[in-house]
Amino acid sequence: MAMPNTPEQDTSEPELPANLRFLRQLITVLTVVMIGGLVVVVGLLVTRFYGNGPEMPESITLPDGAEARAFTKGDGWYAVVTAENTILIFDALTGQMKQTIQID
Repeated sequence: MAMPNTPEQDTSEPELPANLRFLRQLITVLTVVMIGGLVVVVGLLVTRFYGNGPEMPESITLPDGAEARAFTKGDGWYAVVTAENTILIFDALTGQMKQTIQID
């Protein structure tokens, strides 16, 4: 037979052991840190993707028969990788070819 609740009875949860209380605090801190880290990563991705990117030259004159496969830019130069496995390095200011590298 169930006894009715009396004002003297305490219906709150029993006190947790110290190590379990510490574990709950650690989990809470870990959750907050993970949420903060996720916000930082998303923020960095958003700000990086909305950048202007590298400045592309107006036009690139490739040697006859060369077909561009990739492009990269450095300080004062840019390079084009061709379908024939050749890297063509151009001066960024003049657009003149400075170097040709054959890839084996």
